[in-house]
Amino acid sequence: MPPAIERKVVLVTRATRLDGLIARFNTRDQARFYIEHLGADFHDYETEHRRYHASARRAAELLRGVYRHQIIERSFLPNYIFGPHDVVVALGQDGLVANTLKYLDGQPLIGINPDPERNDGILLPFLIGDLGRVLPEVMAGRRTIREVTMARAALSDGQVLYAVNDLFIGPRTHTSLRYEISTAGAWEMQSSSGLIVSTGLGSTGWLKSIATGSLAIAACLEGTTRETIDTNLPWNAERLVFAVREPFPSRTSQTVTTYGIVTKTAPLKIRSLTPENGVIFSDGIEADYLSFNSGTEAEIGVADRRGYLVS
Repeated sequence: MPPAIERKVVLVTRATRLDGLIARFNTRDQARFYIEHLGADFHDYETEHRRYHASARRAAELLRGVYRHQIIERSFLPNYIFGPHDVVVALGQDGLVANTLKYLDGQPLIGINPDPERNDGILLPFLIGDLGRVLPEVMAGRRTIREVTMARAALSDGQVLYAVNDLFIGPRTHTSLRYEISTAGAWEMQSSSGLIVSTGLGSTGWLKSIATGSLAIAACLEGTTRETIDTNLPWNAERLVFAVREPFPSRTSQTVTTYGIVTKTAPLKIRSLTPENGVIFSDGIEADYLSFNSGTEAEIGVADRRGYLVS
């Protein structure tokens, strides 16, 4: 590994809600009019915006003149090429850490919480004031690194997509996807609103929501008491969990394989039977997707690539 002075720091930022509104309505005043016309609190948008950009300026000041560095906005992640020895800093929310981590290949990632009163910070163990201390320690290899298992979707045409939290395989719009699914060699035809494949890191997110909702509906229909369910897996678990959303039983579609475990030796295979609008995307980034239409086969498994979070 090269000396610390030769390593580049990449600071990943995101647009605030107010940034998005100004881009949409051209000016802050027009954004204010829109929000207040809806009866919402524009001050909350301004407070979030002010705190975030103050943290971004502070981070830039800490890097300037000390490290080779580059600042990129989240929307550029799919096309940005990280160097093998880069150190990456994600200036929260938690979702930004996951969005960034899936584009890395061995580079350590430091999660910074710019607004601890607003962000849960599960993946953001540091505050902006910690960066000046933590960054040199990472450069010198003196920080603990937490390993994160990732998922991998590989298509029959050679395209590959990674996920830190979860993969979604389904229709682009709120319709149904027809497909064949296999977990142990036998294929089953299904029709559903899609599948979720979660990693250990994502097991308390979308997967938990699906499991909790299914359990609550079943309890109501059966007149029983709703129970809680624990979907939590270790972040470095060498397995994934898949769940089918809203599977529909019919003369041509089955609902036997609706939940299961994916390992390196037992991947999940899915073959699309839908002519158009089938997609695979990861970690909630719908713009960065793979088309999944008739004839395309996807193999979902545990990725060889790992994520590395600084703790």
